[in-house]
Amino acid sequence: MPHITIDNDHPGIRGLMYQRPDTARPLNHLANALLRAPASLSPGERELIAAYVSHLNSTPFCSGTHGAAAAAQLDGGRDTVTAVFAGPENAPVTPRLRTLLRIAAEVQAAARPVSDEAVKAARAEGAKDSDIHDTVLIAAAFCLYNRYVSCLATDIPAQDGYYDEAARRIVQDGYATASE
Repeated sequence: MPHITIDNDHPGIRGLMYQRPDTARPLNHLANALLRAPASLSPGERELIAAYVSHLNSTPFCSGTHGAAAAAQLDGGRDTVTAVFAGPENAPVTPRLRTLLRIAAEVQAAARPVSDEAVKAARAEGAKDSDIHDTVLIAAAFCLYNRYVSCLATDIPAQDGYYDEAARRIVQDGYATASE
């Protein structure tokens, strides 16, 4: 049961966004910029970083939503996401993405500089400054989103297919319209 009254039927962050459209707009704008705008990392790769951080933060709503969005856009689909959640070191992802997931995990674990070793490994696999920047910002932002959803004890979707429908909506419309 949520810690605050939410006067709509939407689970997770969507319920909070419908409740507070004034805060939803900037949060959706940030998510859209981080996960959908043109970048050297594909939208699927960026969704996977968000899903992985959400998984590490034990936030099932966000890991489910962004995991489904990643699966809809990556080769290997749901199997790739499941493998990353089990441990990126053995997942069927590119070496570059594997090193970026390591960086994301370091960001999730503590608010301190990412290790020189993690950055060096990412650069050795072809990661550009923009890849490292975007990974750190996605991981940091999803720590915020995860805490927003989890700390208010929002509802988890009960409907079968909720996350697949969320992925369809994200891939088609992005995040700018999530609370509209």
